[in-house]
Order: sequence, then structure tokens, then C-alpha cells
Amino acid sequence: MRLQECLLRDGLPAKIFRFDQGLTLIHQYLPQIPVAVADVWVRAGAVEEPEDWPGMAHFLEHMIFKGTKRVAPGVFDQIVEHRGGMTNAATSHDYAHFYLTAAAEHLPATLPYLAEILLQAEIPEEEFYCEREVVLEEIRGSEDDPDWLAFQSLCRQLYPHHPYGKSVLGAEADLLNLTPNQMRCFHRTHYQPENVAVALVGDVPEAQALHLIQETFGDFAPRSECPPLAPRETAPLPGVSRQTLTVENLGPHRLMWGWPGPGVAALADNIGLDLLSVILAGGRLARLVQDLQEERQLVLEIQSGFSLQKDSSLFSLSAWAEPEFLGQVEDAVLDHLIHLRRQPVGAEELARAQRLLCNDYIFSTETPEQLAGLYGYYHTLASAELATQYPRLVRSLTAEDLQRLAQTYLDPERYGFVHLQSA
Repeated sequence: MRLQECLLRDGLPAKIFRFDQGLTLIHQYLPQIPVAVADVWVRAGAVEEPEDWPGMAHFLEHMIFKGTKRVAPGVFDQIVEHRGGMTNAATSHDYAHFYLTAAAEHLPATLPYLAEILLQAEIPEEEFYCEREVVLEEIRGSEDDPDWLAFQSLCRQLYPHHPYGKSVLGAEADLLNLTPNQMRCFHRTHYQPENVAVALVGDVPEAQALHLIQETFGDFAPRSECPPLAPRETAPLPGVSRQTLTVENLGPHRLMWGWPGPGVAALADNIGLDLLSVILAGGRLARLVQDLQEERQLVLEIQSGFSLQKDSSLFSLSAWAEPEFLGQVEDAVLDHLIHLRRQPVGAEELARAQRLLCNDYIFSTETPEQLAGLYGYYHTLASAELATQYPRLVRSLTAEDLQRLAQTYLDPERYGFVHLQSA
């Protein structure tokens, strides 16, 4: 594997290297910290699953650690732990990623094992069926979580014709139908160099980083081809979509609202929606918290959420309330949205929200682990260069911008709504 090009981007403290096979290295040298983090990001999330293979991407994340022809199950973890390192993985709709943290001096002895299990996963049949039970228990555990149930119901309403509407975990019946051969096909289709980026941050000089990647990430498994994907469609809701779920021994009722936003290509709009989420319910001084929780005491808790996704982001609100207040809470939330659409945010309130988001960004870039995750995440969704644009875009947005975004995306007559009540 040979180096093809090195890209330098204004404002990005990391260098981006691309190799002739298609693999990307994002490297930042931090000599003052004797730690190295290798975070490997793969465009092999749940959106890449064939229609009849839901849950495959997450199940494969588990099976990656079950070894190869040359690395027996458990050996990778033993190698890393023996040298005082840490490793873990996560799967989402848009990606899977696997990260290794070690003392910089131990990276040459540990990174080859990570590359081996990622690129040459054997997926042994016996291990497949044993690990399936572990994943099934994870699914059963999630189904006992009321907030998880509400969120999955909301996603199904907002994304009825897109994989974002399905759980990354899949369902029990889905996993029971999956086979080791299907998983090998999925792995060999998507775990290929053009889909892989290694974010390497820490006390590893550039020459050493390039040598390590060229030596350890040059041997990918033979290619395969999965069945074709179903069309991905995102569209505004035609109206209000409501669902009520009943849960044993729930306690206070749970309410959840959701609106689909734009994809990552409209980054400034997404950051504006993130600002609006802070203005509505981000902290003690936020509008809904002050009104519904502090002053009128209609809710026990109210929060906002915003998730940046490749095809369509998600804006959400959630509240806990006693049954006698539910109608008032719903009306008040919609009244606040209408006010946002009609009246620009005040200068002091906007400055507070901008300050909170910029500080959160600063706090999320303090360690090599955080930096590697940030670079890999943005590279996988769009491009690593976007990782440093967040504070600038936060500060550039005006009250008029936020009013326009509320008018465009936060329609009080078109949203998803979930009500969890106690049996």
C-alpha cells in the first residue's frame, strides 16, 4: 500500500493522508502526551444492511473480536490489556468504529492485532451462535428501558422509509435468521479500504504513523457483494404522527416529540438546530425548563436532544409529567415553538446558547481519544475538515437565522409524538 496524497486543510491541526487502495489516515502528532489512540472508522453502519439483514452491523461489531485464522478469540484483548491499553467499539446507523488506546511505545505491538481482526475477521460458526445469545440479551435488556422504547417508536414515525427508523440492534427474530455466511458477505463487502479511515492521535511522529498504517492495513479480505439495498427516502411528515405505549410500573408519564432535520451537507442549519435545542431545553435557564419545570411545575424534567446524521438529523424534546398535566405540557411546548417561529431570539439568550455549545466543543477536544473520535466521526459522515468548523459556525448564526430554521424545520403541525403511560 503506497501513499497517494497528503491533504492540509486550513484550521485542521491534523493531516489527512490517502493511500492508493483508498484507505484514509487522519494523523495529529501530540508529542507532549505519551499516549496513542488509533480509532478506526468504517462506513458499515446499519444503513448498509440489506433489508432482510437488520442488526447485522452491530452483531458484526461483536464478532470482529472473535479472531482470525492467525489470532484466536480473546488474544487481541489479552495483548492490549497486558500492555496496559484499552479497546472498545460502537455501531450506529452511519458507521462502526473500533478504538485502541495505549502508551505510544506499545502501539507498534498492539495496532497490528487490531488491523488483523478488523480486516481478516474469520467469524467462526461456533462463536457466531454463542455471541448471538449475548446480542439477544442486549436486545432484551434494551426493551426493558422505557426511554429506549419511546425513542425507537419516535424514529419509526419520523423515518418510515429510511433505515434510521429501525433499531441498530435489530430485533430478536431478525438475529435468529442471520447466518455466518451472510455476516462474512457483509464484512467482505464493507470492510474494504475505501470505507475505512484510521484516526491516529498522540505521541506518534508522522513517519512512524505512515509506516505503521502501511504495514498493518495493507491486507484486506477478498471482496464480496451484499444483496442490493432498499431505497432510502427521507421526507417531511404530512401531519402529526402520534403513538401511545403502555409500560408496566412506569411511574410518571413520558412524552417525546421529534422533527427530522437536514443531512450533514447542511451543516450550518444543523448547528442552528443544535442552538435552538439549547435555547428550548438546554440547562436551567432554557425556556421550557424555566416555564414548565421551574415556574408552573408541570413537568418533573424536560430535556432537548439533537443528533447529527448523514442523511437526516434528529431534533427531539422529552418530558416527564404526571397524567393530570399532560395536555397543558403538550400545549405549552407547541406554544413555545410558535413563539420561536414568530419572534427572533434575544441577543443575551443567543449569546448564552452560543457560549454553552462552544464550551461543550472545547471540553470535547481535550484528549487524544476525543480528537480521534471527532476526526473520524466527521470524516465518516462527510469530511474531517468539518470537525473544526463547529465553533465558527455557532458564533456566525444570528437570531434571524434561528427564526428561519425554526420556521423551516420545527413545524408545530408536523412532528412525531410518543406518549408512554403506566399500565
